[in-house]
Amino acid sequence: MSKKNDVQETIGRSLERLEKLVAWFDEQEEVMVEEGLEKVKEGAVLVKALRAKLKTAENEFKELKAELEEA
Repeated sequence: MSKKNDVQETIGRSLERLEKLVAWFDEQEEVMVEEGLEKVKEGAVLVKALRAKLKTAENEFKELKAELEEA
């Protein structure tokens, strides 16, 4: 599998995990503070990681574009 596919798969899995967290909150009538806080922390970690992965992908696209423009 190429590096690009690895990044996309990882981004996809992270987005699925975020969707599951949102669904969990939507399903709760009452949320215990401690449990909710843990879910929010997990989501924050995922968002931070996703931002980094997306920035990496964006940089790769810019590099490819520059290479193509040079050719």
